[in-house]
Amino acid sequence: MRVDSWIWSVRLVKTRSLAATACRAGHVRINGDRAKPATAVRPGDEVRLFHAGRERRVVVRRLVRKRVGAAVAAECYTDHSPPPPPREEIAVAGRRDRGTGRPTKRERRELDRLRGQ
Repeated sequence: MRVDSWIWSVRLVKTRSLAATACRAGHVRINGDRAKPATAVRPGDEVRLFHAGRERRVVVRRLVRKRVGAAVAAECYTDHSPPPPPREEIAVAGRRDRGTGRPTKRERRELDRLRGQ
């Protein structure tokens, strides 16, 4: 089965085109090797997906041809992903109020410092 179709059908990504784009960009790896969208995936393979700022590491247990519900999708893989960061740690860096105009030079430097640039 194609890897882009599988990661879409088990609900790791929202659309199949996003899955294919992630494969082409090198964000999907099967057993440590970069995967193209048409790369075959089999039970026992480890799939690593970097999507939405998070790494997902799953081991394929079962192949499904069609997109399935969340309960069935969870049975198709074993999740070895690191836990997502707590919401408190995800800080919004450099939000400005709407209508305040362009930032001054000082504000711009502070924004760059916050963003780590």
